Amino acid sequence: PGVLAQEVSAPTPGKNAYIAASYVKYLESAGARVVPVMIKKSEEEYIKLFKSINGILFPGGGASIVSSGYAKAAGIFYRLALEANLKGDYFPVWGTCLGFELLTFLTSQKLLLSHTNTTGVALPLDFTKESKDSRMFKDFPDDLITSLAKEPLTENSHRWSITTESFNKSEKLKKFYRILSTNTDGQKEFVSTVEAYDFPIYGTQWHPEKNAFEWTRPYIPHTPSAIKTTFYTAYFFVNEAKKSLHSFSSQEEEQKALIYNYSPKYTGKRSSFEQIYYF
Repeated sequence: PGVLAQEVSAPTPGKNAYIAASYVKYLESAGARVVPVMIKKSEEEYIKLFKSINGILFPGGGASIVSSGYAKAAGIFYRLALEANLKGDYFPVWGTCLGFELLTFLTSQKLLLSHTNTTGVALPLDFTKESKDSRMFKDFPDDLITSLAKEPLTENSHRWSITTESFNKSEKLKKFYRILSTNTDGQKEFVSTVEAYDFPIYGTQWHPEKNAFEWTRPYIPHTPSAIKTTFYTAYFFVNEAKKSLHSFSSQEEEQKALIYNYSPKYTGKRSSFEQIYYF
């Protein structure tokens, strides 16, 4: 699968965009190889890459979901994924945190987010009835689902959320996504996990990758159930990607595209990410 890069806040030569290494490790831990998807490429380049990779992950971060290179590239991949899936060409899309917020914008074509007090907190999930039959959670062990509902296993670090009320007022969102879980910051209830009804498109407002791979913040959970949550979520998405028949035109093209061509930097002393790939 591809992982989408995004702008750094203060670019310097060779450091214009980044991917947090935890997203790469997360997918690799479930048996995938990762291709970094660079920002500010032409539509032609994105179309070619789309035909080569087996899915895409839009990570969390701080880029604009309207005007950034991250948002523009995601918009192209989202459109290509809809077109492909309608033709029976399987291509999964996953959005985490900012990536999930971006999916709500791409689907509704509106900014429907509200401020919530969720910048650094682990929460249990309030599962909806629909979660039981969901594609995402159906292969999670029962004891893990019980833990997810009772223990604070999902790390939240976002200032914006889509409230359940705003979601339900949007015909486009309601028709497109099934809500699998919600959460509350004490005042507002917000949507925390979704999957599309008719497309392999998934989103979590929480960070499944952090539990196993990020250690810079005290509120990231690392219990056995928290680590299982990372693994089962990654395993689900990578298995979705395995249903895609896209491939590179040659082994040489594939080797050139892989994340193995880059080395992550240790950034844990000054960043919320232990390691970052810079481009």
